[in-house]
Amino acid sequence: MSPWELLLIPLGFVVGAYGTLVGAGGGFVLVPLLLIIYSGESASSVTSISLAVVFFNALSGSTAYARLKRIDYVTGVIFAASAIPGSIAGAFFVSAIPRQTFDLMFGAILLALAAWTIYSAGRTEVVRAPLRGRGIITRTMAGERGEQFRYSYNLPLGIAYSASVGFLSTLLGTGGGVVHVPVMITMLRFPVHVAVATSHFILVFTSASGSIVHLTNGDLAGINLLRAVLLSIGVVPGAQVGARLAQRFGGPAIVRFLAVALVALGIRLVVGAA
Repeated sequence: MSPWELLLIPLGFVVGAYGTLVGAGGGFVLVPLLLIIYSGESASSVTSISLAVVFFNALSGSTAYARLKRIDYVTGVIFAASAIPGSIAGAFFVSAIPRQTFDLMFGAILLALAAWTIYSAGRTEVVRAPLRGRGIITRTMAGERGEQFRYSYNLPLGIAYSASVGFLSTLLGTGGGVVHVPVMITMLRFPVHVAVATSHFILVFTSASGSIVHLTNGDLAGINLLRAVLLSIGVVPGAQVGARLAQRFGGPAIVRFLAVALVALGIRLVVGAA
């Protein structure tokens, strides 16, 4: 192992803090960085490292969000159960994608998500009347500081989105939070802080299922496993910091933080793969 590999620990801290702040688990930042740092590695190697790190990030961040009472556990379990089959399939499928194709595809997806999140930033604080009708679930939660979250969403639509996100999340090695958060905010009408915390909770299950596949097929072994461990050493405390930082920012600010990283990394990957 090169001594330079030890720099993965502080990198993990930054990824953990930022990923938890925006509820995306850090995989959407970590995968592009790993693609740049380890330019000779296969897509399956990079995604196996990222998913393992996302698991520890999500586990640490979820404990912090649990203390803040912002996780919708009922919704989280339903969406996670819907996403797990796809997440297992995505972990198997990634090995069939050439590295250049993977880079270009990932970059394009990041730019598309950036456009979506920028559009949603101005709408996240709009108070909307609860939905009504068949398949509509209404939830009421009280936060740590006494704030009230009341919202409603279309359950069948949420399950369908989660199933799709599960496949895409492990295919790209992100865990799915970078997709789940914008979807939950804009399409399912969740309050930003609840969407961020609940997405992190869902990531525990989707990243774990994908990581198990990578462990069993040998992608997450040897130097890849060591790199994942070093990154996770930094990610765990970083996630705690990120959850606390999330208390200091309003919903639109958090969404903009997410969009900035998506644009920067998306452009870098598309240009590099072209």
